[in-house]
Amino acid sequence: MLKQRQFIKSLVKMVLLISLFALPLSGAYAKEEIKVGILHSLSGTMAISETSLKDVALMAIEEINENGGLLGKKVTPIVVDPASNWPLFAEKARELIQKHEVSAVFGCWTSVSRKSVLPVFEELNGLLFYPVQYEGEESSYNVFYTGAAPNQQAIPAVEYLMSEDGGAAKRWMLLGTDYVYPRTTNKILRAFLKSKGVKDSDIYETYTPFGHSDWQTIVSDIQKWSAKGRTAVVSTINGDANVPFYKELANQGIKAEDVPVVAFSVGEEELRGMDTSALVGHLAAWNYFMSIESPENTAFINKWKAYVKKHNLSGGSKRVTNDPMEATYVGIRMWAQAVQQAGTTNIDAVRQAIGYQTVKSPSGFTMKMDAGNHHLHKPVFIGEIQANGQFDIVWQTDGPIRAQAWSPFIADSAKKVADWTYPWVCGNCEKPKY
Repeated sequence: MLKQRQFIKSLVKMVLLISLFALPLSGAYAKEEIKVGILHSLSGTMAISETSLKDVALMAIEEINENGGLLGKKVTPIVVDPASNWPLFAEKARELIQKHEVSAVFGCWTSVSRKSVLPVFEELNGLLFYPVQYEGEESSYNVFYTGAAPNQQAIPAVEYLMSEDGGAAKRWMLLGTDYVYPRTTNKILRAFLKSKGVKDSDIYETYTPFGHSDWQTIVSDIQKWSAKGRTAVVSTINGDANVPFYKELANQGIKAEDVPVVAFSVGEEELRGMDTSALVGHLAAWNYFMSIESPENTAFINKWKAYVKKHNLSGGSKRVTNDPMEATYVGIRMWAQAVQQAGTTNIDAVRQAIGYQTVKSPSGFTMKMDAGNHHLHKPVFIGEIQANGQFDIVWQTDGPIRAQAWSPFIADSAKKVADWTYPWVCGNCEKPKY
């Protein structure tokens, strides 16, 4: 009996000892996390556009965690504000990768911010998911582009405006904010227009600084230019400068039926703060609109509205969805799928797994990540502004089209395409439509 009691005491001590050692291990496992970076301007001239991208990214991450996280771990977002300051984007990117050791970063809006962070991601082998339409002429081993390339937005929009349905424009005004995206996009568009027989004398091109507010002279020029022939305005104006621009269009009585304006950086979020009653009929070209009718979009909008209400976000029930929000959401879902497939957050393994990932997007179409050029295959939509700030879709592609990262209208692009020789280049992707 004595030996039996001693054995029981020893067994109890052993169990307690194991429990004591197990507690810290259990606690450490519970605290394990996968950190990701959110790199968007929450102040400054671009906050009008980028704040909602931060919000929808947090919504997508919350959704992942509510479904058990990734690899049994919680996904923790690290949010930073580069404050519409382009060099600060690079500093914040370095901080996210080196200090916080994030597994991926979702962020940037302007191309100048993306160009600022690109050397950091390539130096430190980080992963950036970039969710906004851009000028192309770039493919990086460290970036996945979930927004549109020019052949998925700018070129189709101009072709539409040249068609009878779009008004058969003969003269063109290219208005942009003064940085790389508008200037390169307009270089591509000018070359495209010339390939269609448009003369240089029928193309007007001008640029204004970020935050520009005095549009009287330029809008007056629109009046004068359009008096000499059927004119369309192509706007690559970015950020809060759009508010006074559209206000001045209304002040000077420029109507869409006379001079249509097609915007590449104005969507539902930017229109939310404007009086759109005088803007009815002006256009935007995107790869998603909130007004799209699909079960996937209904679910996306409902999730967004519930998230806004749950977290009491500014704007409340007036908050909307838009194209870069959808691109952010799709990018995060693709990254999460790739992590699950790879079974790790190792950058090289996840990068390899992202190629060919597909997601049924809120647009109603299945989007595929091109393993060759790191761009999404996306549908294209052109919408007319309505009085309620939404868009009525007037034209769309039959389905997703493959992005052309390098434009055929830029002379040295063919060489750059030939130089894109990573071993995972897509060998059987669809041919581009444009």
